[in-house]
Order: sequence, then structure tokens, then C-alpha cells
Amino acid sequence: MKPALVVFGILALLIGLLWIGQGTGYVNWPQSSFMIRQVQWAWYGAGLAAIGALLIGLSRRY
Repeated sequence: MKPALVVFGILALLIGLLWIGQGTGYVNWPQSSFMIRQVQWAWYGAGLAAIGALLIGLSRRY
């Protein structure tokens, strides 16, 4: 179970950071993305990144 938590945690954290970057306009990749400069996606990304960090933290506990 520990490796699965780490993998899902890292994926969630990285995707969340990408969404934050796209939502704030700092990351313009891919250029045709509908999420670029849409602030709500930065908030969704922050939530997903927090969940990812929580999963990583839980994996270190077990």
C-alpha cells in the first residue's frame, strides 16, 4: 500500500502544480489549453496538490 500512496501522491502533487501554473498564467503549456489564465483552475490545483502532499505524508507514516 505504501508504494501506491507515494505514486498517487506524487502524481496528484505534480498535476496540481501544473494546474496552478496554468491557472495563474505562468505555464502556457499546452498553448491550446482552456485552463490558461483561469483562476479557478489554480484553486483546483492547490486542492489537488494538498491532497497529493497528504498522501505522501500518509505513506511515510505506514
